Amino acid sequence: MSSIYQRTLGEEFEKLHPMIQKRFGFSSEDKVAAIGRGVMEELWRGKFYTLPFLAIGTWRHIMFPEQGKNVPFTIENYAYKDSFGRETVTWVRTFKAKRERRFDATMIYAEQRGLIVDYLGTHQHLAVDIHLSVDPETKGMRLVSGEQRFYEGRVGFIFPMAFSGIATVREWYDDAIQKYRIEVSVKNRMWGKLFGYRGTFDVEWLEGDQAIPPSHVKPLREERRE
Repeated sequence: MSSIYQRTLGEEFEKLHPMIQKRFGFSSEDKVAAIGRGVMEELWRGKFYTLPFLAIGTWRHIMFPEQGKNVPFTIENYAYKDSFGRETVTWVRTFKAKRERRFDATMIYAEQRGLIVDYLGTHQHLAVDIHLSVDPETKGMRLVSGEQRFYEGRVGFIFPMAFSGIATVREWYDDAIQKYRIEVSVKNRMWGKLFGYRGTFDVEWLEGDQAIPPSHVKPLREERRE
């Protein structure tokens, strides 16, 4: 089975650096998981008026107001089938700042639209369209967020971007230092920069039973609507 990223990019996937292909190329049938460990050279946030917005995000492990330099972090990527039978990949990031923070997300492939949907937070309340491309300079992966939808019970609506942010994620492999690099920036059209981070990490590969996703990386609630 192809990974959700291979399905989305198609032939473009082959243009990625081999180490990026490996990192984004596994599915639940491969019975492997990727655990990244490294250091965020910088965690940053926007101006003072973004603090209430970021603080609200901590309730569901979406965003946070911490900032710092050389912050240890982990990123846990497990592939599995969710309760609706959809191929799913976890993106659980833990930052060891002065106060430990998490950023939880699970990605699935939306069959009818042919793109990635990223469910943010512990309860998958926010579903975000993700547009993938290959960075021609680094041969890395570039992810840009698009339309966002809020789901809770019977309620569902397009989330107004005035109250959210557009995320740009770049991940590539640096041959010079033999590590992965990541840069994330979240901006609001009205308020400007909200938060972001940049750093480097190594990946430990788990296989077999070790690749079964533990309960702490799975959402507490799963949303059927995409």
